[in-house]
Amino acid sequence: MAQENYDSRRIDGKSLAGKVEAQVRQGVGQLKKEKNVIPGLATILVGEDPASKMYVRLKHKACERIGIHAEDHNLPESTTQEELIEVIRELNSRKDIHGILLQLPLPGHLDAKAAMRAIDPDKDADGFHPYNMGKLLIGEEGLVPCTPKGVIRALEEYNVQIQGKHAVIVGHSNVVGKPMAAMLINRNATVSVCHVFTDNLKKYTLDADILVVGTGVKHLIKEDMIKEGAVIFDVGITEENGKIYGDVDFDNVIRKASLITPVPGGVGPMTIAILMEHVLRAAMNA
Repeated sequence: MAQENYDSRRIDGKSLAGKVEAQVRQGVGQLKKEKNVIPGLATILVGEDPASKMYVRLKHKACERIGIHAEDHNLPESTTQEELIEVIRELNSRKDIHGILLQLPLPGHLDAKAAMRAIDPDKDADGFHPYNMGKLLIGEEGLVPCTPKGVIRALEEYNVQIQGKHAVIVGHSNVVGKPMAAMLINRNATVSVCHVFTDNLKKYTLDADILVVGTGVKHLIKEDMIKEGAVIFDVGITEENGKIYGDVDFDNVIRKASLITPVPGGVGPMTIAILMEHVLRAAMNA
């Protein structure tokens, strides 16, 4: 098959994100018209981590495109746990802020789980609060982690059948792996969750109809590790010499996959679009 024919196998995350953003923009306009409410997102960034600063900028640009009010609370590296919690409590109490996002990772001296628990579950734009995670596990998907929700949206948009299929997840983080497993189980997939301690990873990935990989290990998944026609979501990201790589050896794996996300331009834009959707949802429910 000619290389140019592989283009139809790329999952266009930017295009999908644009579609979601257009829907959110319409919802924001309607909410303003009907209730005179403008959805508000507050981001909290502790320290000067360049990658975190970039991610916050991308989220604020999306807010600007859509018409969501956004403000950044950039706290110094020396911020104490008590000071961080106080900022969160203040934002919890504000009527004009509907979503709160605590940018991770935090500096080592801060307890991220305790900070997450301090966020009002109804304003938990990232979907990481234990209350929202618990609801996800019993099939009540409200505010859920944005990256796996973006994967689900892409599966729906590309009309990929989930029910009855074998979905394999590589990586068992609280951000992607665990919530991804729950969302797929909620849709009646048969799910295997693999991780760094899994013996013979290839045995599992070769059997995957749907493969979601989020480990941060460059090109962990090779062409000989997937079966013909698999649908693949690459959530991993590694930077080397100024270039970005995913967990999947894209150029070779695309020959066998029926659908696959590139890195960058795949799952990332969808994650931010779902975040915008969550802020609108929280504002509508406030």
